[in-house]
Amino acid sequence: MPTTDDSNSSTSRQTPWNKGQLVGQKRPLKPKDVWSIRARLEIEGRERDLALFNLAIDSKLRASDLVSLRIEDVQIGGRVRERATIIQQKTARPVQFELTDGTRKAIQILLLHRGSGAGFLFPSRSRGQSHLSTRQYARLVHGWVTDAGLDSPAYGTHSMRRNKAAQIYRKTGNLRAVQLLLGHRKLESTVRYLGIEVDDALSISEQLDL
Repeated sequence: MPTTDDSNSSTSRQTPWNKGQLVGQKRPLKPKDVWSIRARLEIEGRERDLALFNLAIDSKLRASDLVSLRIEDVQIGGRVRERATIIQQKTARPVQFELTDGTRKAIQILLLHRGSGAGFLFPSRSRGQSHLSTRQYARLVHGWVTDAGLDSPAYGTHSMRRNKAAQIYRKTGNLRAVQLLLGHRKLESTVRYLGIEVDDALSISEQLDL
């Protein structure tokens, strides 16, 4: 039986992509942090960032779906929709989301100053006719949380997707509603995504008297 050369075996192993990085679920922002970031973006007049931040929270979309939104997805007849529906890239399933007053106002201002009624809602500033990339979006998110005095590695684009979903779950315990809003195929995916523990599930169960 041939012997194994430990030195050759060890050198052939690839270094893990996440070595030295903080991985795992990213925290959702607390309401006070949302308001802090939003206020800063408003004061600094960062119209694109404010519209992107607000829409990320309202839509609960994955980064790839958020950055590839087109103007016609959120606007009709020159007015920003109160609700929008898109087909998710990952699942090819439709998902609907609401646009709150603040989000609609931010988008309206953004489009008014741009003077265009078609194309990507968040076009790239460096890639011609393309949209903002997920990497660029991730950099923006880390900039927002850093400016708010938060621990940047603990947050990411999934923090934006989880913000409203986590609040809805905490206030209602309605997993099915959260599943629909996130566009998950299976309820188990929603449970894992929210990081629900057994004690949480039992607490919800105990509230039901059948």
